[in-house]
Formats: sequence, structure tokens, C-alpha cells
Amino acid sequence: MSLSVAIVGGLHADARRATVAALLAEVPGSVVLHHDLATAAAGTVVRTVRDAEGIVTAGEAPLVNDCACCALREDLVPELRRLAEAGLTRLAVVELWDSVEPKAMAEVVAAGGLTVTSVITAVDPALVLPYLGNGDDLAERGLAAAATDQRTVADTFARQLEYAPVLAVVDSPEADDEDRELLAQLHPTARQVPLGGPWLALAALAGFDVESAAAAQHPACALLPAEADAHGVATFVWHRRRPFHPERLYAALEDLTCAAARSRGRFWLADKPDALLHWDAAGGALCVESAGPWLASLPDAAWEMVPPVRRAAAAMDWHAEHGDCCQHLVFTSPGLDRDGLEHLLESCLLTDTEYAAGRDAWRRLSSDFDTLLEI
Repeated sequence: MSLSVAIVGGLHADARRATVAALLAEVPGSVVLHHDLATAAAGTVVRTVRDAEGIVTAGEAPLVNDCACCALREDLVPELRRLAEAGLTRLAVVELWDSVEPKAMAEVVAAGGLTVTSVITAVDPALVLPYLGNGDDLAERGLAAAATDQRTVADTFARQLEYAPVLAVVDSPEADDEDRELLAQLHPTARQVPLGGPWLALAALAGFDVESAAAAQHPACALLPAEADAHGVATFVWHRRRPFHPERLYAALEDLTCAAARSRGRFWLADKPDALLHWDAAGGALCVESAGPWLASLPDAAWEMVPPVRRAAAAMDWHAEHGDCCQHLVFTSPGLDRDGLEHLLESCLLTDTEYAAGRDAWRRLSSDFDTLLEI
């Protein structure tokens, strides 16, 4: 019997546990592996393997470099291989601990020669906005996976939500149409499945491509949400070909970051015209980082080293003068002030005079983002 591996994660712990229980009940020959990182401060990670009847085995994995997630990585693949070699398990459900992100774990499992058939994030729709708006550090909530973990609740939840192609949505009496609409707009391509019925089991065995999932998260070729407006929730897509003035954009960062529950995309600064910059905001906090060069800035010979999916994404949005250089930012939130947001963004672009001065003049503009980009 070949072993299928389904990864189930999410900060919504009750929803995650209900999802795992449903899979155990619906898929004969399934087991759940879980590494509890809550004891990491004491120097150990507790691993359990259980089936529908209860715990099958339990043990401890030592910390690796004082990192609970590292211990998980070191221990998970050997456990899965043991199950595969025994040949008695059809589906191994890897239930991730609260703040563990599924992308890294899916890549670790696949690199270990095992077959990932699904990545599922469990969601309670009533909790989407509260978690997306929570700027607390994970450490403050007792959810840090390492002493050096500087992530927040909001940005961790956003990545958990947006990476998974399947969302297991629990039936929440507190959720209303706005909550469900927000979830749909944040991840419009996700397959939402209820816990009742056969759909969850089918989704867990449907198949998963680790490379495609990684490409879908890369700032250069991410498939960002489209315009939407329903039940009080809006998604505003802003796409322009002119670069930002670094000083004016920097001055507007706080207002732009707080304008929406979630914003993301790629952007172009005049003083760094060759750099593709990644915009990632949730919970009132913004992360800005370089995602490498725009393809338009590369010599032709370097294009062969660029993944095909990246070249295809650039070709679909190619401009005769600027190539793939652009602003492509997406803002999603209840009560979004689209007009005010658009006006603020437009005011941060180069003026006609500044634009006409050309790239040499652009490079001499103030380098306000150097600190954020750690240059």
C-alpha cells in the first residue's frame, strides 16, 4: 500500500482538530502524526501517532539548534518512512502545531521522497478577521516556534491561509456573510470543503504539486485576487506602470498598511528601478523585501536561468517600454475606502516632470527604503 501524506495546519486550533478527526473517521487506514511544540522551552518536542481508536505511539524528539521546527523537520520524515515501509497505512495526516507554516513542511516531506497529496488549512470563518488583524508577536501568545521567531499572528495566519489549495471550513454559528465573503476574497482560488460528507477525504487524496505551490507564492508570479465587492467586503486591485517616488511612498506607508486587513503584491521604486520589491501587510504591519531583479533588467543570456513560470508571468504583463516593471498591489478588507486608497497611491507615483527626468535622475532620489530593505 503506497502512503499518501496530507498536511493539515492552521492557527484555528479547534477547527484544525475537528478537520483531523473528520479525516480519521472518513479515511480507513489513516493515522495522524502530531508534533507538539508547546514543550519546546523545556528542551523537547512531543510526537504522537494516533488512529481513530487513539494513540498508537508516542515519543520525544530532541531540539535541534534550539529550534522546535528544526526538530520537527528532522523527526517527521523518518516517521513517515517508517509508516510507508510498514505498508499498513493509506493516509498519514500530518497535523501541524499552531504556528507552523505548511509550505516548509510540504517541501520537507516531498524532498524526503514521500508523496504529498494535499495541503489543507482549517478555518473558522468567524475568526478570519480577528486573526488577520492581530499584530501580536507569536512569542507574546506562547506560539513562537523558536527563540528567534519574530513572526506575528496576522502574517503567519495569512501565509497559512494563502498557501493551501484546500480550506477545511468548519460550520461556525458566529460567522456571517461578511466573514465568509472575506475568506472567499482572500483566497478565491481555494477549494472550500465542509467537514461533513465525503469531500474532505477526497480533497486529502487529490494530489499536490510542491513546485507549483511555491511559484504561486512568489511575488513575481503570484496569482493575486481580482477586483471584488460583496457583503461589505471589497478587494481593490491597483496596477500602474510608473514607479513610486521613494520619499512620498515611505511617508504614506502607515496609512497604506492600515487601509486594509490584508494587502500584498509587487512594486517598483524609482531609486531602485531594477529591483522587484515584495509588499506583504497584515495586522497593521508591513514587510517589504527584495524579490530579486525585474526580468526587464536582466541580459538576454540570463533569461535561460529563470524558471519558465516566471517568464510566462512576465510575458502576460509585458510593457513595451518597461517590460515587467510595474505596481501591482491588492488590498482586501471589510469597509475598504477604495477611492481614498487609490488617491493616496496615485500621489506616491512620480510626477510627469520627475518621470521625464529619466532613470539616472531617479537613482539620485532619496533612498528612504534602505533601512527597511536592510541595504
